[in-house]
Amino acid sequence: MSGRRTAAAALLMLAATAAILLAMGRPPICTCGHVALWHGAIDAGNSQHIADWYSPSHLIHGLLFYAAGWALLRRWPVAARYLPALAIEAAWELLENSPMIIDRYRTATMALGYEGDSVLNSLCDIGFMSLGFWLARRLPVAASIGIAIGFELLTLAVIRDNLTLNVLMLVWPIEAVRTWQAAIG
Repeated sequence: MSGRRTAAAALLMLAATAAILLAMGRPPICTCGHVALWHGAIDAGNSQHIADWYSPSHLIHGLLFYAAGWALLRRWPVAARYLPALAIEAAWELLENSPMIIDRYRTATMALGYEGDSVLNSLCDIGFMSLGFWLARRLPVAASIGIAIGFELLTLAVIRDNLTLNVLMLVWPIEAVRTWQAAIG
């Protein structure tokens, strides 16, 4: 698949994801009425703007998807390996904004007031995954691993949450972890 076809397929996937999110009732931007490049507070503005403390987890998705594509689809051109990664991330954004997962976040994780993502944030999350994928393509494996570990430790230290804990708490909630996470501030 050529680079142009890959880009066209990626843009089509992004447009379809945005259209579905809008049809699901997700707001295009933060309901606060403005767009911020960075939202660093741990509050209702999370998942509403361009980037926040959960953006590194999406970059890590890209690192992991690149590794999985390299392991499973090694004979495919890298541009063709990107499309399944993009499809998985887009599907996650749709699932993450479904009532079932929003309710799960509210009951099983520290995201007690989580309302779901804005469409802008979902598309930017996909962008961060894409950045991680293409970084992994260029960086040595050790650098990709270092970035993932660094971001996991940084977000753990700053917000008491990261990709690892997010997955753990969605799949197998542990009350002691939830209590520890809630003590932030």
